[in-house]
Amino acid sequence: MQKRCPCGQLMTMKLRTVIYSGKVEIDNVPIYSCESCNRSEVYPEVKPDLTGLIGKLGAEPGKQTYLFNEWNEWADLLVEAYQARKSTDATIVKPMIEERINTLLDLYTIAQSVNDEQWIADIHKRLTQLSRCEIQP
Repeated sequence: MQKRCPCGQLMTMKLRTVIYSGKVEIDNVPIYSCESCNRSEVYPEVKPDLTGLIGKLGAEPGKQTYLFNEWNEWADLLVEAYQARKSTDATIVKPMIEERINTLLDLYTIAQSVNDEQWIADIHKRLTQLSRCEIQP
């Protein structure tokens, strides 16, 4: 997946580590990177979850590491795509998204049948994260 950089070159999406406050490593964050000018941007659709995680860490966090794909369903799919095919290309990710949505909807039905409000809320959050992401080749 790519987008146009302000310098005019294409930025490609990569899974990177974000360092917060010099102490916290957040691995597997989807980032657009331009090899021409070295500009990097967090994938816009995951920014709310990244800022939410950073907000939970507080102003002076201790040294620690997080896997962002454990906080964000989109990042989790990208990690799976990369591990399976060594690529985050849209042609690989799109069918994975469809499959994940179907699985989550099945789980949602089960969670509702057992009236598990916490599980329902978790699945709803994960579906919302996936619905924010647009696939562009």
